[in-house]
Amino acid sequence: MHDMRLFVAAATLLLGAAHAQSLTPHQQLTRDIYKELVEIRTVHPDGDNTAAARAMAKRLLDAGFDAKDVEVVEPHPLKGNLVARLRGTGELKPVLLLAHLDVVEAKKEDWSEGLDPFKLTERDGYFYGRGVIDDKAMAAIFVANLIRYRLEGWKPKRDLIVALTADEEGGTHNGVAWLLKNRRDLIEAQFGLNEGGGGQYRGGKPYLNGVQVSEKVYLSFDFEAVNPGGHSSVPGKDNAIYELAGALDRLSRLELPARLNYVMRMTAAKEIETGAMSEALGAVARGNPTPEQIQRVSTVPRYNAQLRTTCVATRLEGGHADNALPQRAKATVNCRLLPGEDPKFVLSELQRVAGDRVRVKPHFDASPSQPSDPQSPVMKTIQRVSESLWPGVPVVPVMSTGATDGSRLRNAEIPVYGVNGLFTEAGENRIHGRDERLGVKAFYEGSEFLDRLVRALGNSE
Repeated sequence: MHDMRLFVAAATLLLGAAHAQSLTPHQQLTRDIYKELVEIRTVHPDGDNTAAARAMAKRLLDAGFDAKDVEVVEPHPLKGNLVARLRGTGELKPVLLLAHLDVVEAKKEDWSEGLDPFKLTERDGYFYGRGVIDDKAMAAIFVANLIRYRLEGWKPKRDLIVALTADEEGGTHNGVAWLLKNRRDLIEAQFGLNEGGGGQYRGGKPYLNGVQVSEKVYLSFDFEAVNPGGHSSVPGKDNAIYELAGALDRLSRLELPARLNYVMRMTAAKEIETGAMSEALGAVARGNPTPEQIQRVSTVPRYNAQLRTTCVATRLEGGHADNALPQRAKATVNCRLLPGEDPKFVLSELQRVAGDRVRVKPHFDASPSQPSDPQSPVMKTIQRVSESLWPGVPVVPVMSTGATDGSRLRNAEIPVYGVNGLFTEAGENRIHGRDERLGVKAFYEGSEFLDRLVRALGNSE
C-alpha cells in the first residue's frame, strides 16, 4: 500500500510537470503574473493596491519599457494605480485597456478545504483565488500581452494604454474617477476595453460571448427608524426595530416596473430555454410579451435583473443595549437602476413601501451613463475576432446588472466595451463569493482572444 501511494504521488508530480512544460513561454509569463497579482491582497480598506501596481510596473520596466511610459500614481496610501503606455505611430487615437486591481474581501475559513483565497490554486482544470475572474485575469493578461508587444517590437497605429486601478469594488479612492479628474491626459483614448462582459458555456460548450455596452446604476439607500426608546422592562407598541422590520418585509414584495430595452431584447433572443420560458423570452426579444410572460421571465433572478430596477436589503443594524428599547434601527438597501430609470421615482417607491415611520435617504446622487454603440466598428471587430476563435458563437451586446468603471468613462465621453473572452458555465455565480474560479483552458483562450483583439483594434479605424 505504501509503494502504491509513492507511485501515485510520483505520477501526479510527473503529470503536473508535463502540464507545466506544455505551456508556451508567453503562457507561462501570463500565469506567473496572474499568480503574483492574486497573491497580493488588495481588499478595501487595508489591502495594498499600490504594491500590486508597483509589481506590475516592475514587470514592464524589466521588459524594457521607458520609465516615462510607466507611472504609478498613489493619491492615497495603499490606493495606487498603474498607467502604462506602449507607443504606436500616433496615426490613430489611443485605446484604453482597463482592469481593476482591488478585490472583494474573502476569508480562508469561508472557502473549501485546501483553498486559500489569496493563493492561486490550480485544481481539476480550474484556477481558484479571489480575483481570478474579477478582475485580475484581465489585469494579468493586459500586462503580459503588453510585454509581448514590446519584445516583438510591434508598433501599432494607436498607443495602447493599460490602466490598472484601485477601489472599483468599493472604497473612497476610485482610481478611474481620480485619473479623469486629475490626470486625464494619462488615459485619454478614443475608446476602451474593460470588464463587464464574458462568455458563457452550456454544458462546457461556448454558446454566447457577451459584450457589455451598458450597465445598471448602483445606488444605495438608508432605511431608518428612530424612537425615544426607554427601559426594556416597560415596552410600548412603538419600536424602531419592528417599524424597520415591517418596512423591509414590504420591500421584499416590491416589484418595480419591467422596462424592455434594446440590449435586453438582444440578450433574450440568444438565451436557450424550453417550453413556456422559451416562448416568453421570444416574446421579450420581439418586444411584445404579455403580462403573464413578463411574470414568467421574472421568476429567474438573472432575467428579472435585466428587466427591471431591483432593490434589496444588504445590511442591518439597530439598538444600543440589551436592556434598552431601540432608539434607532437602520438598514442599507442596495438598488441597481436600469439605464434611464429616474432615481426620484425609485426613491418615491421605496418611501411608499417604507411607510411614514421609516425615513428613506439615498447615499449619493446617481450617475447614469449612455450605452456604447452596439453597432460601432469596435463591436464589428470584436465579432470578427471572436468568430476566429469560437466559430458560430454569437457575440451579444449585454447590460451588466453589476456596476463597473465603464460608466465613469462613458460619462467622460470615452466609449467602453466590456469584453474579455473568458468563458464560465451559465448560471455559475462565484464572483465575490466562495471558491471563485476560472477554467484553466478558458484563461489561456481569453488571453489569446484579448491578444488578437488588441492587435486588430490597434491598427483599425
